[in-house]
Amino acid sequence: MSLRINDRTITEAEILAELQYHPAADVVTARYEAARALAVRELVTQEAVRRGFGDDIDPIDALLDSVVEIDEPDEAACRQAYERHPERMRSPDLVEAQHILIAAAPDDAEGRASAKRKAERLLADLAVAPSRFGELALTQSDCASRDNDGMLGQITRGTTVPEFETFLFSLDAGELCPAPVASRYGFHVVRCLARADGQILPYEHVRARIADQLRAQAWRRAVSAFVAELAANARIDGLELERAAAA
Repeated sequence: MSLRINDRTITEAEILAELQYHPAADVVTARYEAARALAVRELVTQEAVRRGFGDDIDPIDALLDSVVEIDEPDEAACRQAYERHPERMRSPDLVEAQHILIAAAPDDAEGRASAKRKAERLLADLAVAPSRFGELALTQSDCASRDNDGMLGQITRGTTVPEFETFLFSLDAGELCPAPVASRYGFHVVRCLARADGQILPYEHVRARIADQLRAQAWRRAVSAFVAELAANARIDGLELERAAAA
């Protein structure tokens, strides 16, 4: 199935190539999102050419810069946004951690089973003698941190893989995770050495960040309205069929 945007046809091959950039619960939904993205891009590109921006390095950016105008967020809007959700303006949680990695590839079922058993044995040893963590990291870990007693330093959310952080950030200071932590790298024996939970930041510290967020939201709304206007005045064939299939 292809799309037609005014006089330009977007081919089946183009839709399939775009599919990889639109992960979704199923292929039909991903296909609709890919088709929609291509249709929007084509609408805006055609308008950019019509208005004389076709020779620009990025005609879409040039067009949007010329037509999208947003108001600068004022003090009242910024303060209202802060007071509505102050919990979103927190300093990051910090955890100081130590680990031992028993490496195993994600697709190696036998290797992962063996790595898990080894991690369980290490946990049993540490339950009896927790002071041996550095020694065991040096001799057993497959991570370069073994040369520093398995120390990972201070970690904030998003700096390691999610499956590791899920367990790490649930531990109290000084607590050893009672079970091996599975990740794409293998199995980890993990200990939280210290933690500092994030605090809500004063308004004055985050005012500039809030203004940036409000500015970005206003820009997205203005672009959406502009694209909707282009779509209302364009001839678009095929997109409704994609939408119906995804419904």
